Amino acid sequence: MNADWIMILKSLGISLIVTIVLGPVIIPLLRRLKLGQNIRSDGPGSHLQKSGTPIMGGIMFLAGIATAGLWLANRSAEGMLVLGVTLAFGLIGFLDDFIKVYFKRPLGLRAREKLLGQVLFSALFVVLAVSVLGRGTDVVAPYSGIFIPGGFSWEAGALGFPLFAGLVIVGTANSVNLTDGLDGLAAGVTALVAAAYVFIASGLDKTGTAVLMAAVVGGCLGFLFYNRHPARVFMGDTGSLALGAALGATAVVTRSELFLLIMGGIFVLETMSVVLQVASFQLLGRRLFRMSPLHHHFELCNWSEKKVVFAFWAATVMFVFLGLAGFYGLG
Repeated sequence: MNADWIMILKSLGISLIVTIVLGPVIIPLLRRLKLGQNIRSDGPGSHLQKSGTPIMGGIMFLAGIATAGLWLANRSAEGMLVLGVTLAFGLIGFLDDFIKVYFKRPLGLRAREKLLGQVLFSALFVVLAVSVLGRGTDVVAPYSGIFIPGGFSWEAGALGFPLFAGLVIVGTANSVNLTDGLDGLAAGVTALVAAAYVFIASGLDKTGTAVLMAAVVGGCLGFLFYNRHPARVFMGDTGSLALGAALGATAVVTRSELFLLIMGGIFVLETMSVVLQVASFQLLGRRLFRMSPLHHHFELCNWSEKKVVFAFWAATVMFVFLGLAGFYGLG
């Protein structure tokens, strides 16, 4: 085993251990501060019993990711940039969660405030990725290596690429946020996609990014120890926005933005279910799904929470392999 993979495995282990060790400290603290989840009355009835479950648990794995990243990827500009945008989005989520539960403002930060912060942090990341890391402004087409030797990419340009890359980061962050509605769902799906990115980044000799993604995997697995059904803590926007930003930023660094759409197929389906639900209700006066996001639809079809989560994890394994297959023949 070479030195890079030893460092990658160390990163996973450090993040995993830090997250698990912090559980008995953070969860009781959140309870004492009465930072608990408010459950919507119009949601699935089975979720009402989750009211009061500590939220903002994303602090636990963000500490693990930061510890592993700062220790093992501190010499990597790309790794530090990915960690920076991850923590920045985590800060936005933390403020949103804190306002929701402490000031009893159901919607937390106003939508425009939250979006403005995400756009600004994403724009800064993309500018640095292009100017400091030499990312370039091309976009690679998945599966194109099957038809064209070395694959195909197109030049998005100095204006088009920042808009596209920023949309990938902001969109992924909010898609993970929508997916975070069942015990263990978002953490499990993210761990699987991040694991794929460990191999992608390593194969591209981007060890710093691979180390960060390994830390994300470790943090998610450690968090699942407390977040699996029945969950003792929720990640909140603190965790979900950070995880989505980490995946989106890694996709930009590794030139795999379109591959993330495939590997993160569950995130795409969850988001599209909300978009289609709203559009159908506004245009046709009826709903396409019993409830959105999609995981709630299956719950209302009498699927148990565990069954939905396991099914979505299994689907993610399939999406990940489909996405990885898209790299075939690329130069």
